[in-house]
Amino acid sequence: MKILVIEDEPDIRKNLEYNLAREGFSVIGAASISEAESNLSAQTFNLILLDLMLPDGSGLDLCKKIKADSKTESIPVIILTAKDDEVDKVVGFEIGADDYVTKPFSVRELILRVKAVLKRGTEKKDILEVERKFGDLRIDIDSHEVHVDDSKINLTALEFKLLRQLVDTRGRVQSRDQLLSEVWGYSSDVTTRTVDTHVKRLREKLGPMGKYVQTIRGVGYKFARSPD
Repeated sequence: MKILVIEDEPDIRKNLEYNLAREGFSVIGAASISEAESNLSAQTFNLILLDLMLPDGSGLDLCKKIKADSKTESIPVIILTAKDDEVDKVVGFEIGADDYVTKPFSVRELILRVKAVLKRGTEKKDILEVERKFGDLRIDIDSHEVHVDDSKINLTALEFKLLRQLVDTRGRVQSRDQLLSEVWGYSSDVTTRTVDTHVKRLREKLGPMGKYVQTIRGVGYKFARSPD
């Protein structure tokens, strides 16, 4: 699998390239947005590690651009930043980032997160059922497409997995910790705002079907048992 590391600090970039290569990944480094865009246009990547503070612009803007392009929107993005402000995290998740790691970070923890994000995208297909239906909501597992009343809804890979998890357990409450484990792929001390932000974004994208994603105060979320 090929990973693009977009980081302008040479020591951090080389450290990541070395340790990821040791784990068997093919790694390409980029020190700027322009260099990253050049690599993205010429090669296909399985994951992007993206620093926010780059010499020629904001990593958030680049993330937004990546998620808006049909050629790159499905590539998972893990944001790396020295900023520890929750607002920055929320913005990152809202524009489609799959995870968020604050510097200084443990390389081992980052690699675990990389593997967890990649695992979400390579899970085996559901052999017995390739489509889920709930009222006007249709989830095509095989193609990773979601439709509401025949209109296609564009979801990130993480939003798709979150929706599938909620629909597959409809009628049963999922705590935020459960969702972090099942959807994000690991248990961690990530703020529960991470889950809340993704649920809010998912509701908005689902439009009239968003009301079936219900908040259970003090516990978590559940998808309604039936569309009645």
